[in-house]
Amino acid sequence: MEIKRVGVVGCGTMGAGITQVCAQSGYQVVVSEINNELLNKGLASINSFLSKGVDKGKLSQQDKESTLSRIKGTTSTKDFSDCDLVIEAAVENMDLKKKIFAEVDKICPKHAILATNTSCLSIVDMAMVTSRPDKVLGLHFWNPAPLMKLLEVVKTVATSDETLETGKSFGESLGKTIIVAPDIPGFIVNRLQIPFRLDAIRMLEAGIATKEDIDAGVTLGLGHPMGQFALQDLVGLDVTYAVANALYEETKDPKFAPPTLMKKMIAAGWLGRKTGKGFYEYNK
Repeated sequence: MEIKRVGVVGCGTMGAGITQVCAQSGYQVVVSEINNELLNKGLASINSFLSKGVDKGKLSQQDKESTLSRIKGTTSTKDFSDCDLVIEAAVENMDLKKKIFAEVDKICPKHAILATNTSCLSIVDMAMVTSRPDKVLGLHFWNPAPLMKLLEVVKTVATSDETLETGKSFGESLGKTIIVAPDIPGFIVNRLQIPFRLDAIRMLEAGIATKEDIDAGVTLGLGHPMGQFALQDLVGLDVTYAVANALYEETKDPKFAPPTLMKKMIAAGWLGRKTGKGFYEYNK
């Protein structure tokens, strides 16, 4: 099946990034939000991201304008009625995602593939509220979606081989490297990354080492581009907490249990860069 028109549900950090990378790759994209304020904020972030690319000489003004011309914002999911693929990028809440999938299933044409950008939740549970579980899969992008080269394509027990191959081909058309993951909590990367991130917090909490020394060890000793605490502040403590908690609830494995320090910081509103304070402090 050929994909020409893509829908994205949600224009937050991930939804905006997915919208941008699809539009830059030549797809017509319609992106939805629950109200005009959030929609305009998301579209403004896309414009800002592209403008920085122009300033750095990474793309031309014409490329920016042509990308923006392929994006349509909306507050009505009815505008997904002619989409070949819809990617859900809402917050990590299963009830909300099921509601979105059930609604979009009634609107989209029968051939359309429905995908989720979830990083940890059961995709087959979302698929079973639709009339097309064989056409549902995971397309897990990484933040920031326009720059990160990886795409986890997640196959559920119900996903057809044709849907999987279409999802892989679509990801490759975006310039992504594809890895195929099973529909298990955390898939591949978060299954590895979340315990690593939580263990760094536990080391700090126990007084084993400072956050600066742990981050230096990770960057200079392991060759990672960012330390775990700098990365945590970039992602947002609330985001990691939600993923870790979902993994723990699903598996009951203590390695996924969020540390007490993390819970206290979230209660204090210290979520990272977006609040100006996390493990490090930032100028807003």
